[in-house]
Amino acid sequence: MRIYPAKPEKVYFYATCLIDMFDPEAGLDAITLLEQQGLEVIFIEKQTCCGQPAYSSGYDEEAKQVALSQMALFEESWPVIVLSGSCGGMMHHHYRRLFKGDHNQHQVDSFCDRVFELTEFLVNVCRVKLTDTGEATSVVMHTSCAARREMNVHITATELLNQLDNVELREQAYESECCGFGGTFAVRHPNISQAMVEDKTRHLSDTKADQLVSADWGCLLNINGALEYQGKSMHGRHLASFLLERTGGK
Repeated sequence: MRIYPAKPEKVYFYATCLIDMFDPEAGLDAITLLEQQGLEVIFIEKQTCCGQPAYSSGYDEEAKQVALSQMALFEESWPVIVLSGSCGGMMHHHYRRLFKGDHNQHQVDSFCDRVFELTEFLVNVCRVKLTDTGEATSVVMHTSCAARREMNVHITATELLNQLDNVELREQAYESECCGFGGTFAVRHPNISQAMVEDKTRHLSDTKADQLVSADWGCLLNINGALEYQGKSMHGRHLASFLLERTGGK
């Protein structure tokens, strides 16, 4: 069981590649959420990929080089807040496995202990209490496989949504099933991936929710692309942007 630290004064912010390329506004929204908790947020501009694509494709040595380059950027002992459950899982769990028995293992373990997914940090470290200022609405949430199984942050994301008095959180059928993205899986097995995302979009649409939210942009890219192709009006957005908007911070 993870032991959470006291609330710090400063944190590092790890935006992830997909946020940087496809939705930088969500990154800015997440930073604002953290700043609202009285934190100074440090963004290291040289940050790039966490190494997950190489690692999940079996290129351990290449993934280690990427991991070393990223860890070197976050020199201070401040927490590293990651805007994705899958990248968080890579940096919190899989870095340890990559460097097990390596002479860098102690330093790697210390870094991994400082890695937190955004909703996990807001709930378990900041003890945030949200005040909903928006009109009544309903949402359905999709949680990535890694976020759910490696970081357990479907729990903290749900807790944040449940703090919003005017938001009805609707549950989709087969909620824990993969959307079919899986990083390089969608490229290697496109037909299987398509079948999976068709199932996922059907279950999401069946909830008749007003909005779709997720804390992982990889899944959102896949799901939103399928929804657009199908001509559906539903469109997913990052949870950080939804939370900031609902609490009047945007």
